[in-house]
Amino acid sequence: MNIVANWSYPTAVKLGRGRIKELADACKTLGLRKPLLVTDRGLASMAITGHALDILDEAGLGRAMFSEVDPNPNEKNLEAGIRAYREGGHDGVVAFGGGSGLDLGKLIAFMAGQTRPVWDFEDIGDWWTRADAAKIAPIIAVPTTAGTGSEVGRAGVLTNSETHVKKIIFHPKMLPGVVICDPELTMGMPKAITAGTGMDAFAHCLEAYSSPFYHPMSGGIALEGMRLVKEFLPRAFKDGADLEARTNMMSAAAMGAVAFQKGLGAIHSLSHPIGAVYNTHHGMTNAVVMPPVLRFNRPAIEEKIARAAAYLGISGGFDGFYDYVLSLRSELGVPENLTAMGIKPDRIDELTAMAIEDPSCGGNPVPMTKENTRQLFLDCF
Repeated sequence: MNIVANWSYPTAVKLGRGRIKELADACKTLGLRKPLLVTDRGLASMAITGHALDILDEAGLGRAMFSEVDPNPNEKNLEAGIRAYREGGHDGVVAFGGGSGLDLGKLIAFMAGQTRPVWDFEDIGDWWTRADAAKIAPIIAVPTTAGTGSEVGRAGVLTNSETHVKKIIFHPKMLPGVVICDPELTMGMPKAITAGTGMDAFAHCLEAYSSPFYHPMSGGIALEGMRLVKEFLPRAFKDGADLEARTNMMSAAAMGAVAFQKGLGAIHSLSHPIGAVYNTHHGMTNAVVMPPVLRFNRPAIEEKIARAAAYLGISGGFDGFYDYVLSLRSELGVPENLTAMGIKPDRIDELTAMAIEDPSCGGNPVPMTKENTRQLFLDCF
């Protein structure tokens, strides 16, 4: 077998309690003198955000903030953010928050110096080479949840407000130059967000591990990431002040995003259109569709999942792993199916078409067609 592969791994990550205090030093490391902190509306008035702004201000870096960020950011949010960035004369971005704040912050830094529309940089072939790389601003990422892993990613997810289709915008220089993972920033997360973001990390690891593409480094990271979620997500859910659990969940989130360079699959290709059309929480949607997707993929992944189950200390091979997922979902209060999320099956044809177009479906172990994807959606109700 002639193995040929291209691998890329991420950036400097500063993990640990209280490391948000290093934010100003991180800015200076990247040469930033006037950063724009980008976060979502919910975080804008919270104490952790105010503390981050205080750190910047005390270092003479200002306290500029942009927070017009929707839960599923779209091009209108991006346009407003670019306008704020340019009018403020900023020279870089501190992307602060969960997946929405991190993604939009990265996209603002990427697009502020470009002249082409953002859709020209969708993650298709070599479209990223269309960008003027010299005009991409430096990025510091500060996650406040433990799920998306966007802090170590080279892309941002953006929803088209007219078509409701989620697009992945990619460029290697969208990778943050410094990441600060301070578990104390996640301790105020509500239980539902802890559950949803944690299941997002688990979905990233599970799909990366299951992907048929050759990337044993990512496969190993995905496997250990699943172990961390198994051990620490229930603890973080039960006790939000469990700092050890919060720290390990931040690690698992970053590991999931590193691992999914290997590929994602049907969990994400289903959840992306559902989230875009119905504005559901991404991680929670992943958790809802996970069991039907496992059943769908079983013919291709049964032996691989049995090996993962053994590593995770789960007996019973594939069936044992499947039962564990059901048990974990129940423990975390995940809705049983899409019906329980309040979604009706009246737009399945539209969702199916969107899922087939989603780039995640290309990494699914079982090839996705219009017919089997439509049935998979039905099985989620």
